[in-house]
Amino acid sequence: MEEAPLMLVEEDDGILIVTLNRPDKYNALNLAMMRTISDAVDQLRDTPELKVMLIRSTGKYFSAGADLKEGMGKERPKTGSGLREMHRRMPSDMRRIWDEMEAIEKPFVVAHQGPCVGGGLEMSLSCDFRLASTSARYAFPEGKFAILPATNGVSRLTRLVGAAWARYLVMANREVDAERALMIGLVHEVYPAETFQEDALEFCRHLARQNGEQMGTAKIAIELARDLPAHQAASVERLANSALMLMPGYADVQKAHVATIGKGAKGS
Repeated sequence: MEEAPLMLVEEDDGILIVTLNRPDKYNALNLAMMRTISDAVDQLRDTPELKVMLIRSTGKYFSAGADLKEGMGKERPKTGSGLREMHRRMPSDMRRIWDEMEAIEKPFVVAHQGPCVGGGLEMSLSCDFRLASTSARYAFPEGKFAILPATNGVSRLTRLVGAAWARYLVMANREVDAERALMIGLVHEVYPAETFQEDALEFCRHLARQNGEQMGTAKIAIELARDLPAHQAASVERLANSALMLMPGYADVQKAHVATIGKGAKGS
């Protein structure tokens, strides 16, 4: 009997859908799965017709994190600098892939139909939008092994939810459910479990209909604005907007939008 593929990759009207398909192992991320994710990220970047990437899973878990068994038996460095270099250049290439997802000027959406922990959560923190089913839960179990989640689990998490909630998840090693995740800004939307997959896909369809140049420019401008003083951030948004307004076709887009508003007003 032929085994099911660990990952499913498909295209749906401008959306690149990547599905973790290892439910018997709680979608733990192994090296083969990471290579597929890396290839999909490159495909999104290099294919103009693809507008959005959706990452989702089959089974009860979104992902239990990295597959620890794959790393067992390998000798670890004996020095602090060696261990830090191991994290930076780990065989799974996680950090490079997460950084690429953050840098590409197209939206990444992740849909959590169940628990999302460890490396699965670190991957999700690099996505632009995180969607949760009511059955989703979030945790960093690394504390049980007396270590930190060191591939976005501290750095990106703190920037997203603030130091107080990062302490709750990392220091206290506590879990949060979907509603609390929404409250603290870890996820953007919580949908009913019964309609979750279609709701997540519809969110991606909405993104695919948006102007790609505007979204890419916004992604960069928001990243810069978060880290700059207010007056410099304001300069970034003016600079970004002037580039958009000088794009060929901008006037046509503006006229079409004004015409649509006019039709709506006449019909009301």
